[in-house]
Amino acid sequence: MLRMALYAFLGAVAAGALGAGALWLLRRRSLTASLTVVASVAVTAMLAGTLAVAWAMFLSPHDLKVVTTVVAMATVVSLATALMLGRWVVARSRELQRAARSFGYGGSFAAPDGPVTAELADLSRELAATSARLAESRNRERALETSRRELVAWISHDLRTPLAGLRAMAEALEDGVAADPERYLKQIRTEVERLNDMVGDLFELSRIHAGALALSPSRMSLYDLVGDALAGADPLARELGVRLVGDRIEPVPVEVDGKEMSRVLGNLLVNAIRRTPADGTVAVAAERCPEGVVLSVTDGCGGIPEEDLPRVFDTGWRGTHARTPPAGAGLGLAIVRGIVEAHRGSASVHNIPGGCRFEVTLPTAL
Repeated sequence: MLRMALYAFLGAVAAGALGAGALWLLRRRSLTASLTVVASVAVTAMLAGTLAVAWAMFLSPHDLKVVTTVVAMATVVSLATALMLGRWVVARSRELQRAARSFGYGGSFAAPDGPVTAELADLSRELAATSARLAESRNRERALETSRRELVAWISHDLRTPLAGLRAMAEALEDGVAADPERYLKQIRTEVERLNDMVGDLFELSRIHAGALALSPSRMSLYDLVGDALAGADPLARELGVRLVGDRIEPVPVEVDGKEMSRVLGNLLVNAIRRTPADGTVAVAAERCPEGVVLSVTDGCGGIPEEDLPRVFDTGWRGTHARTPPAGAGLGLAIVRGIVEAHRGSASVHNIPGGCRFEVTLPTAL
């Protein structure tokens, strides 16, 4: 028995070695060829072991012929089964390849119909998920490109108007035809300050997009932070006849960059005051929430169209009614989102009766 086992093993090893060499040579060919080689190796190993045992045991020619015939029939069936399996797997792979080619050119992936192996089914699911992510990336890229074009158009418009006014006033002063030079100088200074603020916003936004916004966080109370922001926005509110309310401020400690968060609150307050009619109210609140703390600014702008809500924090967005220079360059809310996300927070907006509420969620200090 040991001798027969040894002869059978040696014959199978010889067939396996030949099969391994064939698989190596065919490693870049179709799966059908590899399956055929595997089936051939199995049958050949059995035949080689049988022949080695028959030779060692000196079987009769009749018995050897019978064994060889049985092995040959098994070989035919095995090769036919391997070919059928290989062709079926290759056909499903090619269908999957054609489906995957479609979303590479901007389309969406649709898994081919019909039964497939578990591995091909997993691959189809991964390709479907990849297709969804690519579609989302393309939509985001289109939105960013649209925002960039709008920003360039609006910045060009907002720069051209004050520059034209500055040139006209400078020429009037130079020619000595200005009826009230002091008023002209005051207006020139106002326009220069507005241009300086616009350039500052562009620089801040570029730092945010480049990931170069350096924060210096420190522990502070929201009560102090909101109080300073309300004090800074009070002159503008008085000028426009808007009431500022900040009586729902919880003294929750947060760890933030005071300068940058003051800019966030300032942008939200200025945006709310300018869009709230005279005798309206802008309310600021700070409350705890499961995620940390929520800073909210509620105005009386009358609400934002539902189709515009997803774009409120996009760069350059100002709404269809905000074409006049006092509306700014459409960078304030984009800066708000960038600074808040740099603090590992989030910014959102939703409509309420008579206006809208901007909310900033920040983690509380440990």
